[in-house]
Amino acid sequence: MSDKTIKRLHPALRDDIGDLLTQRPLPTPHLAQLDPFLFLNHHGPQVYARDNHGLPFGPHPHRGFETVTFIVEGMLTHKDSAGHESIIREGGVQWMTAGSGIVHAEVSPPEFLQDGGPLEILQLWVNLPGSLKMTAPAYTGLQRGDIPAIGSADGRVTLNLVAGQWQGRSGAVNPLTGVFMSTIELQAGGSLRVPDLRGRTVLLYVVSGAIHVGGDLASAFHLVEINDEGDSLEMSSEAGALVLFGHAEPLREPVVSHGPFVMNTREQIAEAINDYQAGKFGGTL
Repeated sequence: MSDKTIKRLHPALRDDIGDLLTQRPLPTPHLAQLDPFLFLNHHGPQVYARDNHGLPFGPHPHRGFETVTFIVEGMLTHKDSAGHESIIREGGVQWMTAGSGIVHAEVSPPEFLQDGGPLEILQLWVNLPGSLKMTAPAYTGLQRGDIPAIGSADGRVTLNLVAGQWQGRSGAVNPLTGVFMSTIELQAGGSLRVPDLRGRTVLLYVVSGAIHVGGDLASAFHLVEINDEGDSLEMSSEAGALVLFGHAEPLREPVVSHGPFVMNTREQIAEAINDYQAGKFGGTL
């Protein structure tokens, strides 16, 4: 058994949205996607003043993939055209399957608009295979307490299991495509080995702090592209870190994207646009 190593570090690129501090680690000029992981935005960390305008993500459509949103700090209101609505707070996760089409809004709740406070959010797009792109939309809102927090024997590592299997336990979400998804909190001196990764695409992003992988250092705001060779991955941190960690079978399908739609062909993109304009993505918010 051999360990995986770092192929390349990709710094997140600054791309603010209004007054929302935003850095984008995927895609980058050197990495179009990590099949099936398509897109990752890192909003914040920042502190909003009282009487603020909050998040700018009003109603907008999606088709053909899933969004997974991690609330590192702060809070987030979700509303969608399938009738789901929730406020997710620090440590929680939203998992939305856009599937055949949904309109959703991600905004700040009234208490945050009034009081302000710290905010840090990650949003990941996970592609769906062609056979599932027109599946029915779905949504799961998880608070921190809904997500299994699995600690290491020495207490220096906590793996928050959003989807997949870890040490005989199941994640809070049962994913359509067998994707594994987690956040990992490493205290000073903490280390973790993840086995059985051969043939899987690894998603590894350092949210804060720094980690070592295969002897190389990866610091905050860097996406860690991992070499295909090797069966397992070991990460460690000298001073502590928070990382986003997932892995999945690559789809190896054509990807044609246009804004909020991700399909396999240009004809399917045109159909998505027409269906949205025709009001086929559900009711208004």
